[in-house]
Amino acid sequence: MDAEATGSAPVAVADVANAEPGQEGRMEHVVIIGAGLGGLRTVEFLRAAGFAGRIGLVGDEPHEPYDRPPLSKQILAGQWPEERAVLHRGGLAELDISVYLGRSALGVERTAVELDDGTRLRYDALVVATGVRPRRLPGQPDHPGWHILRTLEDCRRLRNSISRSRSLLVVGAGFIGAEVAATARTAGLEVTMLEALPTPFARVLGEQMGQLCAQLQTSHGVTVRCGVRLEGFLDTSPDRNGTGHGGIAVRLSDGSIVRADCGVVGVGTVVEGGWLTGLGVGTDGGLLCDATGLVEGTDNVYAVGDIAAWRHPTVGDRPRIEHWTSAAEQAAVVAQRIAGKQITRHADVVPYFWSDQYGLTLQLIGRADLATSVEVLHDPGVIKGTVAGYFADGTLVAVLAFHAPRLLNRYRRLVAAGASTHEVWSTAAELTSR
Repeated sequence: MDAEATGSAPVAVADVANAEPGQEGRMEHVVIIGAGLGGLRTVEFLRAAGFAGRIGLVGDEPHEPYDRPPLSKQILAGQWPEERAVLHRGGLAELDISVYLGRSALGVERTAVELDDGTRLRYDALVVATGVRPRRLPGQPDHPGWHILRTLEDCRRLRNSISRSRSLLVVGAGFIGAEVAATARTAGLEVTMLEALPTPFARVLGEQMGQLCAQLQTSHGVTVRCGVRLEGFLDTSPDRNGTGHGGIAVRLSDGSIVRADCGVVGVGTVVEGGWLTGLGVGTDGGLLCDATGLVEGTDNVYAVGDIAAWRHPTVGDRPRIEHWTSAAEQAAVVAQRIAGKQITRHADVVPYFWSDQYGLTLQLIGRADLATSVEVLHDPGVIKGTVAGYFADGTLVAVLAFHAPRLLNRYRRLVAAGASTHEVWSTAAELTSR
């Protein structure tokens, strides 16, 4: 069928569907599946690199590409209008691309991808930027009081529930859950957070820093229950509190029952790569890529963002790094490669992540997952200003800071250089003496 562009602004429609592949290795037609940060940045970097060929951008949401981090904070709290999250303020028309919004990829071959409306897009290069989906718990009901948070529609539904509720149950003490808890608590709701591990964030940040994250929540009145598993979702009675439903309830592994007006599940993510079967590549741990984003086992398919498992240029492993900055960095590298330009940087050498909670910004640089030990470099006696170093065999691999951007910036170079414990503590002593 004929391709039709959609979106709030008029968008040029290139004949990507009927175009023939480029000859002699020339990239003339690029299709990008996923209209989030990674997909849009790939478009922008391609044009900035001088790529003049045709580009098709496919997104399964009806919206123009928008920023996701504010969904758990400013937009959920009603502090920002939704329009403020739009990523390309100039409008997509100025990028001279074909846009297919509200459509999903059903299947793919080596030179073409098929959309759910029957559109068939031929490509010389395919970029997969679909991201991942929130993990659902076994038995999780389709109930108006239960929420996940990934899309703008998810945020709207959760915001509506919070505005009509007095209590919120957060299942999973990850960063999304912590940010939603902070937003709801700031709005005056009673908040309970459940975590199956003995300490929140322990797998990511270690026991000591995980406890500090939990303390940040409890100091603002959140009830944090750790070491308990959710055993089942319970039926609820008719609407009593004006929420439009009877609230939600769960049974825990210790036999207790927790009730609330609404709840959100944030227990990690899953990769949905069934539509990629035609490429003959595995997707269980994400799309395995080399250090420039080329999907292993292909010669013209690339991946960026949460779904991409890039080979680290020095460590050699293939982590999936679900960070905002990583998606943008990867997009720049892939765009340079497709455009035939010299690749001037490696992505994800020093990943960066941040989380805003209760007016404090938690910032993490590096790979905390590689650490074998954690040492507190700066301890002001309160949460704000605390800085911890993560070490692997005496080498600095990551630094975590609780609202201490000046200190964090001084350690960024040390993380990139793989500084020794001695160098790190010398820097800590110098910064403390000032």
